[in-house]
Amino acid sequence: MSKRILVVEDSTMMRKVIVKTLRDAGHEVVGEAANGADALEMYERLRPDLVTMDITMRGMDGITAAKEIMARDAKARILILSNMDEDKYRGEVERIGAIGLVNKHKSEQILALVGS
Repeated sequence: MSKRILVVEDSTMMRKVIVKTLRDAGHEVVGEAANGADALEMYERLRPDLVTMDITMRGMDGITAAKEIMARDAKARILILSNMDEDKYRGEVERIGAIGLVNKHKSEQILALVGS
């Protein structure tokens, strides 16, 4: 089933890769944000089915942005993507209620969680 997705990633090149992966799998990317503050505004306006959220971004990081979104909408579905040490963030990701934490280069794992 196709999902409406907001992609939050500060790297333009990585954001393009994520968007292409999602679109190629039949999902609709309804918005793209380069930082947490923009993600909050876009989430409120677009109300996507799912958000892919980078962890490390200038200004508001992805964990903080995810917490804010979930505080405003308990039904929000957020998938955290990172290049960082996944074990370091896994506990925090579980505490905030995100649907998972995946290395952003593992397309098949991203798509598996997006589809669930």
